[in-house]
Amino acid sequence: MSQLTLQEQRTAALGSPGKLKTAIAAGIGAMIENYDFLAFGTASALYFGAVFFPSTDPTVGTLLAFLTFGIGFLARPLGGALGGYFGDKFGRKPVLVTSLLVMGSATFVIGLLPTYSQIGIAAPLILVAVRLIQGLAYGAEWGGAVMMTFEHAPWRSKGGYAAVPQAGSPTGIALATVVFLACAQLGNDWAWRIPFLASAVLIGVGLFVRLKLEESPDFERAKASGEILKNPLTEVVRKGWRTILRIIALRIVESCGYYIVATFLLANINANHPDAKQSTLLALLIACLVAIPAVIGSGMLSDRIGRKKVYFVATLATIAFGIPMFVLTNGGDPALIMVVYLIGISLIWASLAGVQGAWFGELFPTNTRNSGVSLGYQLASSISGFAPFLAGTLAATFGWIGGSVFYMSIGAIGLIGVLVTRETWTKRDRDRVSELLSGEPLTNTTERANIS
Repeated sequence: MSQLTLQEQRTAALGSPGKLKTAIAAGIGAMIENYDFLAFGTASALYFGAVFFPSTDPTVGTLLAFLTFGIGFLARPLGGALGGYFGDKFGRKPVLVTSLLVMGSATFVIGLLPTYSQIGIAAPLILVAVRLIQGLAYGAEWGGAVMMTFEHAPWRSKGGYAAVPQAGSPTGIALATVVFLACAQLGNDWAWRIPFLASAVLIGVGLFVRLKLEESPDFERAKASGEILKNPLTEVVRKGWRTILRIIALRIVESCGYYIVATFLLANINANHPDAKQSTLLALLIACLVAIPAVIGSGMLSDRIGRKKVYFVATLATIAFGIPMFVLTNGGDPALIMVVYLIGISLIWASLAGVQGAWFGELFPTNTRNSGVSLGYQLASSISGFAPFLAGTLAATFGWIGGSVFYMSIGAIGLIGVLVTRETWTKRDRDRVSELLSGEPLTNTTERANIS
């Protein structure tokens, strides 16, 4: 990789002039993408079992709905590979615009689908096909949005800036939950159709915002210096497969943990305490709203103390929370349900999600960054999408302890990932950037990551 001049380093260390605009625009786009993709999880927990998979046993219908929810995640690695490849080869911006348009269109179509009672087995088959399209679009989107923000950000604040698109996830979920709560009183198909049809409005907003984004300065520098690879995907798989595996382990604890709390637990409480549907949705909403600043705060904290420390504590908390999470919610008490959602999402999940953008981005150089991060992130997602189904199956077989052990197990996987992944933002790095900005020479820390 070419080295930047001292003045170029200082300019890059301050971030691009449009760094804040880029972070906000990426966050808005991520909010819309997450609304579209994860509204499916809420609908699966509350409606799709009866609408698309009618059965004499409600548990079977819900499990089939969860299975369909997970199928969308199977397409995400392919979407991540395509998005990463095109993002590293042609730029981050085109991928962001295209993925948003495809995602929004697929989500709108779900709101128009006929049900099982109308066309029989064709209904769930069409639902699965549209869900796969959602998975492709979402897989392509994440890496571009987060890496675009990461590459525009000041070196000393990359954790905080890269966490802004991550905060788009709870924002999108909160928005979807508000719509589901508002529509719940309708008591018919409109209760689940309207949340998906509403994505038409969000598509327009998202496209308007993303079309105004400037291309990543890191990508532009790599392009100008001739560092763009013919096939970045092949290169990162060949040289960086160990790092991709580390990202998978780190990602599993965050994503599996989230889907167990936000989707499986929602269905579990609703099945045992049908009168708790509204209070559980309210708890999810409040937890997501609190998680928005918590995610950004976690990223900012990692700028001060390093990425690894924050992640390490959060993975330990995941393991410790596995049993209390179910003990507290088994009685259906609204106050205890609220406590569980605040801990599981606003504290544990937010701490993990806020660190990922910067930590993962710093593990790869610019010309393979989007490919490597997207591939590892989305391969983990293809596993995590089945977390509600697996947790539900274990709970149906062994009782709530089955879901609890599963939750603790993914915490253990994440802990292993933390232990085998290097710290990318050490005190030495922070001191060296401070010296650079004060006038001292410094090698380019944005390219300090080596593929290993």
